[in-house]
Amino acid sequence: MIAGTLSKAHYIMIGGFLGAGKTTALAKFGQFARDQGLRVGLISNDQSTGLVDTTMLRSKGFDVEEIAGGCFCCRFNSLVDAANRLTEKTRPDVFLAEPVGSCTDLVATVSYPLRRIYGDQFTVAPLSVLVDPSRCARVLGLTEGRSFSSKVAYVYRKQLEEADLIVINKCDTIDDAMREKLAAHLGAEFPRATVIECSARDGNGLDDWFARVLDAESTDSTTMDIDYEHYAAGEALLGWLNCTVHVSCEADFDANAMLGDLAEQLRSHIVADGHEIAHLKMTLDAGDTEGSLAAVSLVGSDDTVDQRETLLDRVGGGELIINIRAEADPEVLNTATTAVLSRETEAKHGVSFTVEHLEHFRPGKPMPTHRVEVSQ
Repeated sequence: MIAGTLSKAHYIMIGGFLGAGKTTALAKFGQFARDQGLRVGLISNDQSTGLVDTTMLRSKGFDVEEIAGGCFCCRFNSLVDAANRLTEKTRPDVFLAEPVGSCTDLVATVSYPLRRIYGDQFTVAPLSVLVDPSRCARVLGLTEGRSFSSKVAYVYRKQLEEADLIVINKCDTIDDAMREKLAAHLGAEFPRATVIECSARDGNGLDDWFARVLDAESTDSTTMDIDYEHYAAGEALLGWLNCTVHVSCEADFDANAMLGDLAEQLRSHIVADGHEIAHLKMTLDAGDTEGSLAAVSLVGSDDTVDQRETLLDRVGGGELIINIRAEADPEVLNTATTAVLSRETEAKHGVSFTVEHLEHFRPGKPMPTHRVEVSQ
């Protein structure tokens, strides 16, 4: 696709369950589109405010609009408004949108309504759904290990069922035998989708996927059957916590080490009673200069803490954002966070914490603004 050939903005939605690597992929996709001479606008989404994802994407120099308070399907008008705001600022050729990781039925409630109502403004790309291969293998029963309950797994499988492209991300983290086994299983169980293998972190396989999506438009297919009561019950088992903390220090400290320690402490508290972490993300933004953002990620209770971004030097403070999604009572997440942001941790790292915002809750029942049903 060549710059200047787009008569309408191209809307690209990258879905997938919590922890699949959507934000990293979105940033890489945005850079790929820029390299083609295209203007890019990004839209992040969450059940609440204070997103690590938005902070990460803005740190890469992207124009980002954040939609809070519900998923794209329930905040459809807000999605269109966000696109309009980006259009006023930079007139993007491409909109890259990352829906909430616990949402599904996006084709019927977002893609089809955009095409039917706003088809004069947007072309809509096929839906890509990313998967973390280790988690996906456990959910599908290919490997053993800690996983989600059946109601949460229902949402996970529905995401795969509606995908046009199932993207096995993080292929650098599994061996060839498991990668081939997983790809074959996904192709057999979800035959309407094309299975793609890549690694957003090291870049392998990305260009082929990105080029395919940039050059394609979604087509009508039979709307997925979904039980909204079952879907709502699965989402309601997930606990959500967003927390923003001001970190100050009289002397410069090692923020990379502090974030790693906080992640390990949070994991210890949450898994103590057998809860499964869907995704734990934290950033510490030390300022506006290059290299001033540190970030860690933890996908799954048995996963290792991933230092996704590191600070170049010791810092004197900054804004800490904590996002936790887990199959656990939200109060468990609140108790864990309160325990970790303690005087003991402050003393260990020589810092002071001031909590500026903290909320914990379960997602409400999904109630789409529009739902377009197609039968063939």
